[in-house]
Parts: sequence; C-alpha cells; structure tokens
Amino acid sequence: MKRLQLILVAFISQFCMAQTPPNGPEVTDPSWSNFEVETVVDGLKVPWGLAFLPDGSMLITERSGELLHVKNGKKTTINNVPEVRAQGQGGLLDITLHPDYENNGWIYFSYSSKEGDGSGAHTAISRAKLSGDRLENIETLYKAEPNTSAGHHFGSRIVFDESGYMYFSIGERGNHKENPQNIRRDGGKIYRLTDDGKVPDDNPFVGKAGAKEAIYSYGHRNPQGMIVHPETGEIWVHEHGPRGGDEINVIKKAANYGWPVISYGINYDGSILTEKTHKDGMEQPLYYWVPSIAPSGFAIITSDKYPEWKGDLLAGSLSFAYLEKLTLENGEVTKRERLLDKMGRVRNVMQGPDGFIYAGVEGKGIVKIIPKGT
Repeated sequence: MKRLQLILVAFISQFCMAQTPPNGPEVTDPSWSNFEVETVVDGLKVPWGLAFLPDGSMLITERSGELLHVKNGKKTTINNVPEVRAQGQGGLLDITLHPDYENNGWIYFSYSSKEGDGSGAHTAISRAKLSGDRLENIETLYKAEPNTSAGHHFGSRIVFDESGYMYFSIGERGNHKENPQNIRRDGGKIYRLTDDGKVPDDNPFVGKAGAKEAIYSYGHRNPQGMIVHPETGEIWVHEHGPRGGDEINVIKKAANYGWPVISYGINYDGSILTEKTHKDGMEQPLYYWVPSIAPSGFAIITSDKYPEWKGDLLAGSLSFAYLEKLTLENGEVTKRERLLDKMGRVRNVMQGPDGFIYAGVEGKGIVKIIPKGT
C-alpha cells in the first residue's frame, strides 16, 4: 500500500510539475536570425568560473582543479593553485577580481578544501595575486567547517557590492536538517566579509553566542548564481531547489529564506518534503521554477549590444542544457526564453567588459553571443 501511495504521489507530482509554473510563463525560443554564437575558448570540461583581466584576457577555473589564463587564444595553466578535493560537485569553483584589481592585484576564488576538521571537504574562499604563471601571496579568508564526505551543495559564488564588501554562498552540503536554519553551523548561507576577510561590525549575528558571524542571511539550499543589481545595489541569488522549487531571492540582512521548512519543490523520489510554501518570518522568492532547471551562473544584461534585452536576467540551466533569459516587469517574470539550446550544460554566464554575453558550456568551452552587424 505504501509503495502504491509513493507511485501515485510521484505520478501526480510529475504531472503538476509539467504545467505552467504558478508565477511565470512557459519557456519559449527567441528568433536567432539576428544573433550568432562564437566559440572563443574550446576544449574545456567544466568551466565553472570566469573572470576578465584588464587586458581582456580570461581566467577560467576548471572544476577538476586547473586554473587557466587565456590570452589571444593561447591557454596557460596557472601553477601553485591550492589543492582541491574534486569530487562530485566539488573542485575549483568561482573566480572574481577585486573591484580595485588594477591597483591591488587581488584575485578571489572558491574551492572545496580538505583543510580543517572532519573527513572530506568544505567550501573555502581564498585570494591570491597572479605573478606570471603562478599564484602568489595566497590567503585563506574563510573556510567552512566541519568537513564532510558529501559531494554536493558547495555553493561558491562570489561578488563584491558597491561598498567593497565581499559576499559569497555556501550550500547546505546535503545536510538540510541541521545546517540551513542554524546560524551556529556553516552551510545554507550567504556570507559577508571585508575584502581582507574580516567580519564587518554590522553583520547581523555579530556578538550572538556561538554564531558564525560572517553569515548575512540563512535558510538557503545551494546558491550557484549571484549578482549585484546595477540599479538597486541589492544582492540577488538563484539557488537549486530539490525536485522543483529553484528560486531567485533578493538578499536581505538577517533574513531567513526558509529551506527546508518551506519550499516549492518535493523530494527526488516524489514524496512530499514539506507541505508549506509560506511561513511568517521567512522570505518568499522573487521567482521560482517548477520544474527545476538546476540554475548555475547568473547575470543581468546592461549592455547597449542588446538594447531589447536590457534589464533581463540570464541563468544557466544544467538540467535542460540551455541558457535561460528572463524578462522582468514590475518585479514579475513576464517572459522566459531559451538561448544556446542543447549546446551543453551552461555552468556560468556573464557580461564581459566589451558588453558581450559570455557563457561557460560544459564539454565545449566559452562561447560568445554576438548580434549580427556588430
């Protein structure tokens, strides 16, 4: 009888999840007659992170642990990268530059590190300087603990806000019962530090007994996309739900985003994780996906290269192997469009300093979306 109930739940859930999401339209295909796609770096396996240096060259992380410098089409492997535990979703992950990189030379990156207590690994945030083909002056700014042998939910995106604070995400490492709702434990959080790794005095949990004082918000599952909104300065993230219920969230100081108490998703076996989608004191997402697209990489279009797309959001879809473009009007998603369809799992996306959209595609490389006639 129990087995029959599970089968019925899975069937009903699958049927429901195939319908139009309650708060958004179905995804459609735009006309590609005005665009072309150029591969600018090929031969990559899992290009997790991408950063542009001032000379236009690229730093690209391969999840396996390799850091590449690509200039004029030539790839150089950067030496002295910290050891990573490349297992499951772990490895060498995001990379970004300090806002004042041209004067101080700091490069920030996230990875799964074996350092610290416990077996396995956990997310670490470090910075270093590039000297020729080596990293130098390496400093670990934050290391989550304790290590765990779980191979998933490392989070790991990094951004700097307009005041120079560094924000980063760490997923709940598969331990949804203990980590995301507990400010005394790492995982399932958005963190905020100064650029040199100090905890700001006005972080929300400073002085609270036993709290991880770097935490800025909590109740997250696995945020793998993060942007600073260019108009409001707010930190926006998207994060993986379970089966359904991926979310876009606007981050607020000390806010609780609900995982796993509230969710628009279900367990992977079709059973009900929670019957609640709302609860007092817990934030609602700006948008959620049902079914899940497994979002990774996040960008907002501000470039004059794509005048009709200005203000639209971009999110890679690991599940369906495309890049999703979302049009927002008055805080609501009014259009969803599928870009780079079936090219591969889109791991990362960003608007480059030249104004063009670049995406990291697993098993392919870095591609560039170019409007024809530019």
